[in-house]
Amino acid sequence: MRVGYDAKRLFNNFTGLGNYSRFVMKALLTHYPEHHYTLYSPKVKDNSETHEFRMNPKLLVRTPPKWVKGSGFGSFWRSVNLGNIAFRDGMDVFHGLSNELPVSKPNGLKTVVTIHDLIFIRYPKLYKKIDVNIYKKKIISACKTADKIVAISNQTASDLQHYLKVPKERITVIYQGCNSIFNEKATPDQMDQVKKKYNLPENFVLTVGTLEPRKNAMLLLKAIARTKEKISVVLIGKSTSYQKQLDQLIHEEDINDRVHFIHHVDFEDLPKIYQAAKVFVYPSRFEGFGIPIVEAIASGTPVIATRGSCLEEAGGPSSVYVNPDDDKELASEIDRLLNDTAACEKMVQASKEYIKQFEPKQIADRLMGVYKEVLA
Repeated sequence: MRVGYDAKRLFNNFTGLGNYSRFVMKALLTHYPEHHYTLYSPKVKDNSETHEFRMNPKLLVRTPPKWVKGSGFGSFWRSVNLGNIAFRDGMDVFHGLSNELPVSKPNGLKTVVTIHDLIFIRYPKLYKKIDVNIYKKKIISACKTADKIVAISNQTASDLQHYLKVPKERITVIYQGCNSIFNEKATPDQMDQVKKKYNLPENFVLTVGTLEPRKNAMLLLKAIARTKEKISVVLIGKSTSYQKQLDQLIHEEDINDRVHFIHHVDFEDLPKIYQAAKVFVYPSRFEGFGIPIVEAIASGTPVIATRGSCLEEAGGPSSVYVNPDDDKELASEIDRLLNDTAACEKMVQASKEYIKQFEPKQIADRLMGVYKEVLA
């Protein structure tokens, strides 16, 4: 089988969509090496996370001709003509890994698209109007032309049916997994190095995610101010204008000495920071899946998340869930877990069993099943 991929995010994005793309390709290369895979991207960044894909002899990486790159037509090459290019290259299936497919679709080329979320439709005020229109147009087009749609959660599958009226039978739910680095236990020396590098407090609650309203870090800060245990909190994520609101709350609650922002973390250090945390809190109001929850569980850290979207799908029945507007409830759960080591160990053990369904072999098997289905 010859499968082509829209790999723009794989080579150029180093958060959610990029992590998903790299996870998928690594899983397929490991468990189905007998097939031929081609990665198409308008540009390829020289980055440590993309090295194994740029140098893998089992992969063909295709970028536009130099005259296309130089003329600024790279976007047209990808968004419009890539279906024709993949077909001429002999691809049996073309998979759009990040919510879109090229406009061109020759007869004989089967297509699959992964849809991550419809947050921009559910919460349009969180986005620029022009971005909402572009995202919506691309997803509607992709869902209309795809032979099969992969949704990364039941929540996303439900949203596709509700907002875009996509028939249920055209959707297959295939969860996403996290990088295997999160399963690696750090040595005491490695932990000490990371704590010093980022000036981490001795005991802390952790959250990971862009500092934006939807991620709801305000809830966590309010809860930290209420905890009986005077625990510190570490927030890892890119800063936005939302941080001004967070800074104001920190000042009002007089918790400045307990709050630590880290706006950039080297990827190889992230699992060690998860392992150093006493509790991981994911207060987001809405997600397509919530991969940081899986990362925390794989790292052996108990998880508190919020109810209302798909986070229960990521964390399973043994994690704790709270109302995204109830800081008292969150504070109470943080205090409870900080004082009950046995409960935390039990949570982690059961949750690790739950996330086995997100392992690379499971994901690769299901994706290969989709490819075979569209070719049947």
